[in-house]
Amino acid sequence: MRKPREEMIAETRAKLIAAGRHAFGTVGYAAASMDDFTGDAGLTRGALYHHFGDKKGLLQAVIREIDAEMTDRLHRISSAAPNRWQGFVEECVAYIEMALEPEIQRIMFRDGPAVLGDVSQWPTSNGCIAALSDSIDQLKSEGAMADIDTESAARLINGASSHAALWIANSEDPSETSKRAVRGFRTLLEGLRAKA
Repeated sequence: MRKPREEMIAETRAKLIAAGRHAFGTVGYAAASMDDFTGDAGLTRGALYHHFGDKKGLLQAVIREIDAEMTDRLHRISSAAPNRWQGFVEECVAYIEMALEPEIQRIMFRDGPAVLGDVSQWPTSNGCIAALSDSIDQLKSEGAMADIDTESAARLINGASSHAALWIANSEDPSETSKRAVRGFRTLLEGLRAKA
């Protein structure tokens, strides 16, 4: 029995994203070829062009998938914390530390910015700012965070965490850079905490 068209389309997209993710994560964007994606997926170049336009379009789809997975992980981290402030801090720190993971480091923090440009201009960036703004509003309403303009705080925290991750990913010693970045970032966040 033939599968419905929508299911076939979803399967083809998923195969191409998985093949692209594997190639981008192992050999990197520049070295990955169209044949890597299509051959590994058992598909044609036409399928790739049809679904993603080109290699850059496939990279964008891979980044969206990884970004969604990162977001799920971060929510679990903040949910497990004993209070909202600690959850907020640990979620932000975990994002920075994800830059140590080889696949995330290469795709999200090296090749992504090199190919797609400034991280703050990516389509997912607005969602990050909105989520941070919600958290900041909740922290302020509970009296856990100083009275600061919500959007500016969200954008500054987002920028600091993104640039810390980029610094780690492009460092000669990512592990040591991560330790330094996390120490500095925790100190910055502590400055936003409401004084008792």
